[in-house]
Amino acid sequence: MRFTRTLLTAAGAVALALLSACSTTSGPRITRGSDPNPVAYKPRNQANVRVKVSLETQQVYVMEGDRPLLVAATCVGTPAKPTPRGTFKVYKKVRDKRSYSYGYWVKGNEIRPGQSGKPPGSGYRYVGYPMQYWVEFAPLYGFHQGYVWPVPRSHGCLRLHKNVAPKFFALVQHGTPVQIAHTQPEDQTIGRNVPRPHDFNDPDPDPAYMISNAVFAQPPGPLLVEQN
Repeated sequence: MRFTRTLLTAAGAVALALLSACSTTSGPRITRGSDPNPVAYKPRNQANVRVKVSLETQQVYVMEGDRPLLVAATCVGTPAKPTPRGTFKVYKKVRDKRSYSYGYWVKGNEIRPGQSGKPPGSGYRYVGYPMQYWVEFAPLYGFHQGYVWPVPRSHGCLRLHKNVAPKFFALVQHGTPVQIAHTQPEDQTIGRNVPRPHDFNDPDPDPAYMISNAVFAQPPGPLLVEQN
C-alpha cells in the first residue's frame, strides 16, 4: 500500500483538534466516466440546506427541501474506525487545511513521509498532508478532499473527489445540518446511478508538490449553478 493512500485519514487519530426522504426522482446532471464532475446547484434558501450521508452506499446528498443540490460518492470509515452516525451540524470550515497527524518531514531537498512528532532525525520540519476543503461536523471528523475508494477506507472522515470537494464546501455553511445513517431513502431514487471515481488508481503526486501551496490552487469558474 502506498503511503499517500493511507495519509488521507478521517483525523480520528489527530490530537488537535458531515442526511430525510425526498419525493423527487430528478437530480443534478452528472458527468459519466472515471472522473465524475457533478453539477452543484446554488440554493434558493441557504437555511433549508441539509446534508445526508448513506454509509452503505457511500454517497452524499446535499438537499434543499426535496430537491438535490449535489449528489456524489464518498469514502467512509472502516469498521475499526467508523464514521459516526447521528445528526450533527457543520461548525468549522477550513479551505486550506493540512493534517496534524500525517504528512512529510522536510530537510533541504529531502522529503520523507511520516507522522507528526516523529522526525527521522534532527533539522527536519513537518508539513502536514493536504486535506483541502475541510468541513468539520464533530470533533476530529469532517468532510475533505481525498481519494474516494470503492470500499470503506478512511479513519472516520468522509472523503470527496477533487471535483466535488470545492462545490460541497461552497454549498454548506456553519450550522448546516448533517445526518449520517446506514442508509438513506435517496439511495433508491437519486442515488441509484451515481458514478464512482477512480482517483484511487491515480499515480502518487510528487511530494514536492504536496508540501507546496500550489496544492491549494482554487478551481476556475463558478462552483455553483443557478437553479431553473
